[in-house]
Amino acid sequence: MWPNVSAAPFLLTGFPDMEAAHHWISIPFFAIYVSVLVGNGTLLHLIKSDCRLQEPMYYFLAMLAVTDLTVTLTTMPTVMGVLWVNHREISHGGCFVQAYFIHSLSIVESGVLLAMAYDRFIAIRSPLRYNSILTNSRVMRIGLGVVLRGFVTIVPLIVRLYWFPYCHSHVLSHAFCLHQDVMKLACADITFNRLYPVILVALTFFLDALIIVFSYVLILKTVMGIASGEERAKALNTCVSHISCVLVFYITVIGLTFIHRFGKHAPHMVHITMSYVYFLFPPFMNPIIYSIKTKQIQRSIVHLFSVQSRA
Repeated sequence: MWPNVSAAPFLLTGFPDMEAAHHWISIPFFAIYVSVLVGNGTLLHLIKSDCRLQEPMYYFLAMLAVTDLTVTLTTMPTVMGVLWVNHREISHGGCFVQAYFIHSLSIVESGVLLAMAYDRFIAIRSPLRYNSILTNSRVMRIGLGVVLRGFVTIVPLIVRLYWFPYCHSHVLSHAFCLHQDVMKLACADITFNRLYPVILVALTFFLDALIIVFSYVLILKTVMGIASGEERAKALNTCVSHISCVLVFYITVIGLTFIHRFGKHAPHMVHITMSYVYFLFPPFMNPIIYSIKTKQIQRSIVHLFSVQSRA
């Protein structure tokens, strides 16, 4: 039996009962999307062009920026299409591809943050062996493992969605496709699609968060053993940007999870707003955090603008 991909397309939803204001709502959304593209694009340009930034810490930051850019480019067309021209239709294939990238990239981002924690752990626990441990080839293997984990583990969910028949309403709750949203429209046994994400979240987001916390316990123990107060402060300062990005990401993950699991009686607008916060806030904040907290990136930005002004 062939999958039911020739049925009616799915219909995306913007902000219910606020359709008349969609053009106004699109202004801050477009501004945030542009800021995400410019901020993360600038980080990538700096890391590529400044030889002082070509070391493991910044390679992992580049992976984070690429992940943020990709998830932004994945959601931006449908969100702005709904808000600008009320283009709500999305084909089954397009919807499944979008859901695949959205969920895969979320796991990739969690994995990149874990890799960055490992980088800070090595830098502080074994500073003299830092470059010999985190060689370029090892960084590439870590990055490849993070990407494969994200993109492979989501496949079973999306394949199941692809083969489900859809005989209920085709109206989705957001301006982009999410697995949990599409799953509810299927006329089939969705037990696997309910249970597998719980296991996946436990083995990715939850486990990554635990390992990050444990790594910082060890980092703090190491830092407290440093005799010089100035050296302690310097060591901790190299972790501030990463800790901030971890908090931004996992607080939004926890917030969205709590809303979905325990906020059944919360207004629908709260669910929608939290979804947008989850997908837009970390990519928007990460470049800002690293630009403010990392002196080397600040110097590269100043150098970039000074070169452009002379030109």
